[in-house]
Amino acid sequence: MNWLEKSNVSWVIALETVIVIVAAFISVSFINRLMAGFIRGLEQRFLLPEESLLGFTRVMKGLVWLITALLILSLWGVSVGGLWTLLVSAVTIIGVGFLAVWAMISNATASLFITIWRPFQSGDTVELLPENFKGRVVVRNLMFTVLREENGARLYVPNNLFFQKIFRVSQGEMLPQSQRTKDQESQIR
Repeated sequence: MNWLEKSNVSWVIALETVIVIVAAFISVSFINRLMAGFIRGLEQRFLLPEESLLGFTRVMKGLVWLITALLILSLWGVSVGGLWTLLVSAVTIIGVGFLAVWAMISNATASLFITIWRPFQSGDTVELLPENFKGRVVVRNLMFTVLREENGARLYVPNNLFFQKIFRVSQGEMLPQSQRTKDQESQIR
């Protein structure tokens, strides 16, 4: 006990730390038993694989250990207010990053499917319903399909919108590839 006093640690804090760790172990084992029965019931009812439901149990156990670590830090006199701010900021930044990546990936994937299925091609007139956006397809890239309206304005339509909305296609003239490329060039300018 002499080493506790030399380290400026009271035996009460050490005992409280041990109690918190034991309580965390008991909570985790309780969560395991409770969730095992719950998962078996969901598994049979919805015919889901066990692996897909185990993620929830892992998240619950992770939260228990995170709360345990924060409680221990608080017991030992470390301010956890700054840690909460750091954690919330990090989660927010990660969330915004995932949202941006999701938008780009969904448009690129939609572009791939448009290329494979060819619901329209360059020169076709496409109308998005119910917004009534209408124009002739002049260019398509990974992010956007460019439509030229009758008045000459360009509409940049995100590719994933073609999988979220109803659209009508009117076939354009069938031009040879060499003329179609020149036509596209003149339409964009």
